Amino acid sequence: MDKQKKTVVVGMSGGVDSSVCAYLLKQQGYQVIGVTMQIWQDESEERLENEGGCCGITAVDDARRVAAVLDIPYYVMNFQKEFREKVIRYFDEAYLHGDTPNPCIACNRYVKWESLLEKSMAIGADYIATGHYARIRQLPNGRLAIENSRTAEKDQTYALYNLTQEQLSRTLLPIGEYTKPEVRKIAEDAGLPVAHKHDSQEICFVPDGDYASFIEKDTGVRVPEGNFVTADGRVLGRHRGITHYTVGQRRGLDLPMGHRVFVTGVRPETNEVVIGEDSDVWSRELTVDHLNFMGIPGLAVGESRHFLGKIRYNHRGDPCTVTRTGRDTIRCVFDRLVRAVTPGQALVLYEDDWVAGGGTIRRS
Repeated sequence: MDKQKKTVVVGMSGGVDSSVCAYLLKQQGYQVIGVTMQIWQDESEERLENEGGCCGITAVDDARRVAAVLDIPYYVMNFQKEFREKVIRYFDEAYLHGDTPNPCIACNRYVKWESLLEKSMAIGADYIATGHYARIRQLPNGRLAIENSRTAEKDQTYALYNLTQEQLSRTLLPIGEYTKPEVRKIAEDAGLPVAHKHDSQEICFVPDGDYASFIEKDTGVRVPEGNFVTADGRVLGRHRGITHYTVGQRRGLDLPMGHRVFVTGVRPETNEVVIGEDSDVWSRELTVDHLNFMGIPGLAVGESRHFLGKIRYNHRGDPCTVTRTGRDTIRCVFDRLVRAVTPGQALVLYEDDWVAGGGTIRRS
C-alpha cells in the first residue's frame, strides 16, 4: 500500500513541532488527520496555555488554525480519564512516597501512545505521529528502537524509552530528521501561524512549578512538616513536607549551615529529609525496576552488559555495566561517579545512538 492511501493521526499540541510534523507527512503523501488530546482537568484554567504548554485549552485554537492552513481534518479527543489515572495519580503517589516522578514518560507511554493509538486504530488509521525530536530505527536483530534525533541540542529519546514494539511499529517521527531552526523555517515557509510560538518548559498540569501545592490540592492530603537530618540521624532543623524536596536540591532549604548543603535522600517512612555535603550527592550504583527492553530483547538473570546510561533528561550519559538481578530488576554500576541518582526518575540505556531499554530508579 502506498503512502497516498495510508492514514496517520498526528497528535497536535498547537506547537510548532507537531504542526510541522503534520505538514511534512502530508507532503509525503499520507492522509493526515489532526487530533488534539484533551487532557486538562479544569477547563476554566486557561493559564495552562500562557507559557505555550502542550495541554492548555487554547492549544486547540492554535492546532485548529494550523489544520485549516494544511486543509486536513481536525478533531479533539477526550483523554481526561486516562490522563488522571495514568499520569496525575502516578505523579501524586510518587511524590507522597518520597520519589521524584517523570510524568512525561508516563504520559508518552499510556496517553500519547497507548490511548491515542487505540482510538486511532479504531477509526481506521495506520499510524500515529508526534512532533518529538527522535527517530525510529529497525536494528539488525529485527527489533525497533528509538534513535537519537539529528540534533543533540533537542533530543527527546529519554522520555520515549518505555514504548513497546507494537507502539513503535505504528509510529512516525518525522521531526527527528531536523534541527529546531530548520523546523521553524519549514513552518514559516508553509505559512503556519505557530512558526515562532515558544516551547513549553514546565510540567503542563503544574504551570507554576509548585508541585507540593498541586499535590495537596489534588489529593486533599496535607503533607506534614518533619525533620531535616544528617545521614546518621542528627536533627538539623524542620522541613515543610517531603513533597517539597528531591535528591540534589540545595535551594529552598533555609538551613543556617554556613555553607552549601544538599538533599541526599528522602525518607517517607520517618518523614525525614536527609541533608549532606556535595560529595554525598555523588554515587555509582543504583537499582532499577519496571523494566522495558526496546532495542534488545532483554538480559538473562545474572547476565551483564555495557551501555551508556542516562539518569535524567539532561544527563549527557555515562558508561555503565548493567546486570539482571531478578525478573523485573537490574543493578547498574557506572564507570565513574554520577550526580544525584534520584528514586522515581528513569535510567535509560543506550547502545551507540539508540535506546536499548530502561526502567525506574529505586532506593538502594
